[in-house]
Amino acid sequence: MTQEGIGAPPPAKPTGGGTKLLLGVLAGLGLVGVVYLGVLEARRSKLVPDGASTPSFVLQKHEGGELRLEDLRGQVVMLDFWATWCPPCREEMPALVKLAKEYESQGLVFVAASRDDGAMAPKMVESFVRGHLPELKPYVAYAGDDMARAFQVSALPTLYFLDRDGKVMDAQRGAMSEDDIRRRIERALKQQ
Repeated sequence: MTQEGIGAPPPAKPTGGGTKLLLGVLAGLGLVGVVYLGVLEARRSKLVPDGASTPSFVLQKHEGGELRLEDLRGQVVMLDFWATWCPPCREEMPALVKLAKEYESQGLVFVAASRDDGAMAPKMVESFVRGHLPELKPYVAYAGDDMARAFQVSALPTLYFLDRDGKVMDAQRGAMSEDDIRRRIERALKQQ
C-alpha cells in the first residue's frame, strides 16, 4: 500500500446539499401520503358504498331475543363486525363501548356483530365479556355468514355507520382510534 493519499486535501463538500436533501425528503413524504391514501381507498372500495340501502337482517342477541336492523330506523347505527379472537377488534372495542354510551342519548345505537364461530360463539363471547369488558354485553349480537357477505366483510374489524333511513353513510375496514370513531359518530349524527 502506498502513502499517496496521506496529506492530500479533503474532498470539497458539495454546496446546496441541504436543499437537495430537503426536496428528497419532501418528495418521499408526498409519495408515502399518496400510497397511504391509496391504501385507505382500497380498504373502503370493497365495502358497501355510501348511500346503499342495507338488507334486512335478524340477529340473535347475546342476552336473548332478536334484533332487526330495520327496527333501528330513525336512529344512527354503529354496526361493528368483530370477533373475540381478533386482536385489533379486542383493542378497539373499549373505545366503541365508551362512545356508544356517550352518544346513546343523541340517537346512536351500537351493534357489536360477532363473527365468532358457530355454536361456540356464545361461550367465546361470554368468556370475553366476563374477563375483559362486561359493558359490552348488551350490545352483542351474532352476524351469520349471509349478513357478513351482504356487508362485504372480508376482514375484522369492519365498522359501518347506517343513517336514520338504514342506508350506509360510512364504512371502514380495520381498527380506528377513538378520535377517528368519535369524528365519524359526530358526522353521522349531524346528518338528517
